[in-house]
Amino acid sequence: MLEQLNRINLLYDIYGPLLTERQQETLHLYFSENYSLAEIAEEYKTSRQAVYDLIQRALDSMESLEEKLGLYRLYNEQQELLTEADGLLLQRELKPGDFKRLKQIIADLRLSNEK
Repeated sequence: MLEQLNRINLLYDIYGPLLTERQQETLHLYFSENYSLAEIAEEYKTSRQAVYDLIQRALDSMESLEEKLGLYRLYNEQQELLTEADGLLLQRELKPGDFKRLKQIIADLRLSNEK
């Protein structure tokens, strides 16, 4: 559940500006401010079902954008490479293979930024 919430928050950070203003506001209230569907519905003078549907459409839009653009996937790949590089640098001594791996990580990060 927490992993799914983190995914939604990152997708929102990446693709939120591409959503409608109402979708952005609703997702912010629901996921960041922890408003209930009923509280949001009261705020917008609409039904809970309408709020639920709006949230689902916004989530579907972000997932569709991710399928097309892959920015969330790219972010995760880069974070994994950076975590690996950080782990290597925290060792007291770098082995010859570690130096080669760090160079490969840098090359991979450069290549991923060119996509």
